[in-house]
Amino acid sequence: MSAPRRRCPVCTREIAVVGGRYARHDPPGRRTGIELISCPGSRRTAPMMAPASMLFDPEEPPMPGQQPLF
Repeated sequence: MSAPRRRCPVCTREIAVVGGRYARHDPPGRRTGIELISCPGSRRTAPMMAPASMLFDPEEPPMPGQQPLF
């Protein structure tokens, strides 16, 4: 299973989000030397996605014939 991807706020590349943070990545374009440089957006906290919808409404009464589990 692959990690969800979102746009980095600094370099606008599609980056994997792991553990609520953008994965470490290089800035776009070619490197000029041998140095490895991470994008300033690497490891930055990613914004939360939309909340999941509820499976059922807790205010709605149970359907007729439904028994409590315990």
